[in-house]
Amino acid sequence: MKILSYNVNGIRAAITKGFLDWLQAANPDVICLQEIKATQDQIPVLEITAAGYPFQYYFSAEKKGYSGVAILCKNEPKQIVFGTGIDYMDKEGRNVRVDFDDVSVMSLYLPSGTNIDRLSHKFQYMADFQNYINELKKDVPNLIICGDYNICHQAIDIHDPIRNAKVSGFLPEEREWLDTFMKNGFLDSFRMLNPEPHHYSWWSYRANARNNNKGWRIDYNLIAENMKDRVKRAYILPDAKHSDHCPVAIEID
Repeated sequence: MKILSYNVNGIRAAITKGFLDWLQAANPDVICLQEIKATQDQIPVLEITAAGYPFQYYFSAEKKGYSGVAILCKNEPKQIVFGTGIDYMDKEGRNVRVDFDDVSVMSLYLPSGTNIDRLSHKFQYMADFQNYINELKKDVPNLIICGDYNICHQAIDIHDPIRNAKVSGFLPEEREWLDTFMKNGFLDSFRMLNPEPHHYSWWSYRANARNNNKGWRIDYNLIAENMKDRVKRAYILPDAKHSDHCPVAIEID
């Protein structure tokens, strides 16, 4: 089973940049999208179906043109769960999950902390999300949480850890939360198989950052510890350029 996660930074914009042709070539079984910035009626559902993904699940933010997540599937899941049931999270369209027989896949878009108010919101979200997952994994043990976490875990995951030490996304408190989250039962599938540096999933549009590979690795496919032996491949696809992010992939038995 091949699963991709991709913050498309606007699904309609990504489609104008060749996203659907790329999707057919990449051919995942499931793709989790973040920051779709659209409601379902604004999305070319029939074109996506024609690209091989008849099962499409969109969870949009109440605010127009903001946030939103989706999961596109080749095969029909047995259950779809929109949101977490936590009101302020769900108003921003940050979580959707599909359950198959022996694996569940969540698309997550964790808030960024662009200013003091949003940073406070981010920390509240992180705490509540941890509690939500602690309960969820009792009933959903084979869980993969794919998405944009807006946090670099370690110094290896950012091009300039010294200059960014006080920037949201690499704050000690954020990194500690992600570390604790993983220690509560999840593995960073990419780092399981790729210990070397200079692998990133997001680049600023400024200062030619992408061409110079001055990036951040903030997109993850975190897999439940009990599924460790099922991971066959985990990789990043930096040549996909429909967004300021690129896709991250995991293949499991």
